[in-house]
Amino acid sequence: MLKQHRELSMSIHRTIENNEEAGIRPSKTYQSFVAAAGGHRELNFIEKDVRNYITREVRNVSEQEDAKEFGRAAFEYFGDVISFDTTYNTNRYNLVCGSFVGVNHHGQSTLLGCSLMKNEEIESFKWLFQCWLRCMGGNAPKGFLTDQCASMKRALEACMPTTVHRWCIWHIMKKIPSKLNGYKGHADIEQEMSQVIWNSHSKDSFDNFHTVIPCATKSSIEAQFQDAYTHAKFREVQAQLRGKANCITRLKNSALGYSVYEVGEQVSSSIFNKFVVTYDSVAAKVKCQCLLFESRGILCRHALSVLSFEQVSQVSPRYILERWSKKVKRRHTHIKSSHDEPLMEPRSKRFDQLVFRSQNICEFASESEELTAILHRAYDNVIAEMESLKAKRKGTYKPV
Repeated sequence: MLKQHRELSMSIHRTIENNEEAGIRPSKTYQSFVAAAGGHRELNFIEKDVRNYITREVRNVSEQEDAKEFGRAAFEYFGDVISFDTTYNTNRYNLVCGSFVGVNHHGQSTLLGCSLMKNEEIESFKWLFQCWLRCMGGNAPKGFLTDQCASMKRALEACMPTTVHRWCIWHIMKKIPSKLNGYKGHADIEQEMSQVIWNSHSKDSFDNFHTVIPCATKSSIEAQFQDAYTHAKFREVQAQLRGKANCITRLKNSALGYSVYEVGEQVSSSIFNKFVVTYDSVAAKVKCQCLLFESRGILCRHALSVLSFEQVSQVSPRYILERWSKKVKRRHTHIKSSHDEPLMEPRSKRFDQLVFRSQNICEFASESEELTAILHRAYDNVIAEMESLKAKRKGTYKPV
């Protein structure tokens, strides 16, 4: 292939950049393009083009300058909570290796500093923490996670008095087997403790891990959320359902299945706040002026009042967000593996084809606001059509 005919699209650029940030080798990145396209001949670039782009564009900052600035720049964005660990020792020189680690915007660990120390005494940690703070511009993090080392605790109190210090749960869990070995059935106890600790998202859910939160009403909508949501999120839904008692719903106008309501919410003995709620029975959509669902992903009491007024027995799946589900689906399971069962192969293949085709249409649409708006409208229509088909296959229900 002649050089003048080889080019990398915007979607290819973004994939290369993301893979480089994740530490994926250029050869692996190129092979993923080959696999997605169906062969080398289907691509209009070669592996050398991928490597050249990484060298020319992605790594355009010199390594020396990068080493100086990366830690401080990363700390500015991701230094609110730091984990400090001295688990690993170097064998050859018998030195303690310590690492300062934060979490970046992708949820990945990012190194914000490291050290080699001769011992783990209080004065050694004081010196280390003071040096690290100077390198980070003198700003202490809001939170600091360590193991249960008393020397670290004393050093942190002296060097970062305003920082909240917490013990790392991983180190605590690591000690459980040795603490429980003397008990009969210790393996079952360990498993039970792990379930409670890792799957409790609040103090209440920790205390009530094995209980089902009862419904406060006879509402089938409440039961729908009880079945789908985690304890913490179901409690938020219940708070909105209780708030319906303070709401008065009044129909303003209605035409062709599209209704406009005014919901008055009593906030004191003499004060009512008014909210406009629209309900489209054809498109199965409800929307409130308060925008609680758009901002927090929970249907508000005003929208729920309108649904009760309309005698809706079950909310549309669009209002039961997967991210709050106790049976959340993890999309990384679509990634193909040699260990996958053969039954998953057709779905993985469809997934890859859809992703590859959507890249071109997204690149085309991003050229202007008008094209982007067209694509957004098309996506909304397609999603509505697919949700309707899924609902029909599952059975009949009255959607919102």
